[in-house]
Amino acid sequence: MEFFAFHGYYDEEQKIGNKYGVDITVETSLEIAGLDDKLSETINYEELYHIIREEMAKPSRLLENIGGRILQAVFTNFPLITFIEISISKFNPPIGGICKRAMVTMTSARPD
Repeated sequence: MEFFAFHGYYDEEQKIGNKYGVDITVETSLEIAGLDDKLSETINYEELYHIIREEMAKPSRLLENIGGRILQAVFTNFPLITFIEISISKFNPPIGGICKRAMVTMTSARPD
């Protein structure tokens, strides 16, 4: 997924915005959906996209903060998800040199 958002450690980054990428992998049981062919028996990735878009719209200083919020929101909205891996990339970060993107990857199992 790609978004234009207003994140960054520096105030200037939060004013001008930047392009971000989000990759997410979720784990759940898919056996029933595989047999019944019903959207209600699986993870609706359109809903997943809307949750991520909503979190990406909230300015943050750190990619880790965005990732943590997305993990919480996805677990809250999808009780059948047991594990999540998410990577958030900032394209062309202001590091004083050539860098195509900076990326943070976070993983979490469903909290008990």
